[in-house]
Amino acid sequence: MFVAQELRKKNIAEYLLYMWQVEDTIRAFDCSLSRIRREYVERFDYTEEQKEEEVDWFGNLIRMMNQEGCREQGHLQINKVTMQTLTDLHDQLLASTKFPFYNAEYYKVLPFIVELRNRGANKEENEIETCFNSLYGVMLLRLQKKDITPDTAHAVKEISTFIGMLSDYYKKDKEEGLKFE
Repeated sequence: MFVAQELRKKNIAEYLLYMWQVEDTIRAFDCSLSRIRREYVERFDYTEEQKEEEVDWFGNLIRMMNQEGCREQGHLQINKVTMQTLTDLHDQLLASTKFPFYNAEYYKVLPFIVELRNRGANKEENEIETCFNSLYGVMLLRLQKKDITPDTAHAVKEISTFIGMLSDYYKKDKEEGLKFE
């Protein structure tokens, strides 16, 4: 909860990737709040009050996962809404002539996106989801200490730059409001 709150303020892309990881963490503990408390939250260097807040947060997420039918796979509605917000912003940035650097970065990563979509199982996902899925997949490979090919590393570096730019525009839009005309 505390990490999520900080990331949401600083970097929406890192926040979304973190929340996907939290969903997978909950699944790894079989959606059991008592196991999450005992085997996960207890390891944090938090006060007892903070641990209780963290456990409450996980409990709410578990309840939402049960209600929304994503115990086994998929994403919480709150995360889908964040993804949709980023996708909408992406579309606005591309449609505007005021953001040439964003457009240039998009066209730089587009070949990677096309290749990833052609390889992926879900050809219906939008381009921003494709980018996030690739970043998350590589993050999981690194956590498992698996090898990443130089081509994949290059693609992920470019996609990271692009999503970082989108995240920066998101923050600027929230703080100051972007002018798209």
